[in-house]
Amino acid sequence: MTWLTWVLLLGYVALSFALYRLFPKAGKPATSGLIPVYNMMVVAEIVGRKPWHALLLLIPYFNVFIFAGLMVDLARSFGRFNFFEHVASVVGSWGYFGWLSTKDTNHYKYNGPILVKERAFRKELVAAEKTGDKREVNKVHGAYPEFQKPFYQDWAEAAIFAIFAAAFIRLLLIESYIIPTPSMEGNLNVGDFLFVSKVHYGLRLPETLLMVPLAHNRAPFIGGESYIEGAELPYRRLPAIEKIDRYDPVVFNVPAGDSVYITQYRNHYPFERRAGMLSAQMERAIQTGQLELTTRPRDKRDHYVKRAVGLPGERLEIKNRQVFIDGNLVEDPENVQFSYVLDPAPKDIKPEWSDWGISAEDPHPGPNGELRIFLSKEQKEKLEASEPGMTITPTDKTPEGGIRMYPHDAKYYGNWSVDNYGPIIIPAKGMTIKLDDAKHRLYWRCIKVYDENPSYESRGNKYFLNGKEITEYTFKQDYYWMMGDNRHNSEDSRIWGFVPEDHVLGKPLFVWFSIKEGNLFNGVNWHRIGRNASKQGGL
Repeated sequence: MTWLTWVLLLGYVALSFALYRLFPKAGKPATSGLIPVYNMMVVAEIVGRKPWHALLLLIPYFNVFIFAGLMVDLARSFGRFNFFEHVASVVGSWGYFGWLSTKDTNHYKYNGPILVKERAFRKELVAAEKTGDKREVNKVHGAYPEFQKPFYQDWAEAAIFAIFAAAFIRLLLIESYIIPTPSMEGNLNVGDFLFVSKVHYGLRLPETLLMVPLAHNRAPFIGGESYIEGAELPYRRLPAIEKIDRYDPVVFNVPAGDSVYITQYRNHYPFERRAGMLSAQMERAIQTGQLELTTRPRDKRDHYVKRAVGLPGERLEIKNRQVFIDGNLVEDPENVQFSYVLDPAPKDIKPEWSDWGISAEDPHPGPNGELRIFLSKEQKEKLEASEPGMTITPTDKTPEGGIRMYPHDAKYYGNWSVDNYGPIIIPAKGMTIKLDDAKHRLYWRCIKVYDENPSYESRGNKYFLNGKEITEYTFKQDYYWMMGDNRHNSEDSRIWGFVPEDHVLGKPLFVWFSIKEGNLFNGVNWHRIGRNASKQGGL
């Protein structure tokens, strides 16, 4: 068992002993407090609920709210209405009720089921308010002084409830996500705020338990990681409502994000260091310990949104920017973008360019000083028509191949680039491959890291799993090939490889808010609010 399991188990045992001492004060047998499950049914009865209400504690995650309600109502049934005592009754229930059981019965006595009394109060208050007589209303309030709370306690309780409710919805139903980069530009733009359903592709139950509410992996304001490792639940996923189809936009935890160097502008991965892609300044920071490698659990890795271009078991290849699946050409998504060189370079961005979805920040200098811009086919045609003296030439991306491309191996895959990649077989659950040196270099991370076989290793031209030599391997889960619509400005599967099914988070539903170019001061994209996140085309 993990340390967290021991903490929860010992906490429940300690609470049972506290209830053993507390129950006689409520007229219940002391021994009832020592019987697992039944003791919570007795608590439910003490506070004025049906005993079966305690069975809701068996529902994962929902049981947190049920437990908190029972503990607060138990404290209130003993006349304890202090806000901080309510917090203690939940956070340190065994200690709080152990303390309460030792107090003088005259001042800390059981006053009957609080919920029964509260229901009577509300019923009488409604009846008094209907008469319109303030004296009758005041009389009811005077008869139930325990339910008169100061305004700040109402505000505090409402705020805590709102935070818990929002965290619950975010964990299990829908999460808001902002598009931070232009990798999906043309369909999902920088500054789009999405609602993402966590149930469409199968609800992935939370794994990391100790974390800052409503934060993902970085603590707001103070910085640093927003969670504590070592308190994880095993991976569990509920059945999916629908399967992932080709070109579905998908939100997922980037698999390469299990180890990252965190900098102000972006995160970097160990493979970038091995490939010599980091700056000399960053390399010195790593060597001197100023920049440390941060490891993250699966559900705390950075969120990416890309399009599912390749599905499990398919053979994918990119030839001259065109995607082929199982040897057949597949049409690009509408508004897919590529990089072009503008010659001569424009001095400014004309107003109509903005109407076409080209912002003032889109043109950028290339390595040789030329001006580059990312354009869709429609945008390119409009530019050519409006600027007859301008040459718009596709950017040559071939030099960017080699070790920069997944699997970062020059021996077999050194001629791969973003425009000419593969062929590559996407693993599927139950698919078996014959192991050799080339396949090992391509799939070792899937086998060792994502399929969770830490003992897998290669020794020369032999391969071992759990200390035994193997010649083939069968994958444990499905994998996907994710790519951005802005094909020349997207860090995607071509860079860090396959996306395992257990990293899939959810399906984008619609844009609920959108700001121009990711900056509120530039204005709001009112026409994009309410847009279907799966829709292709349009601005």
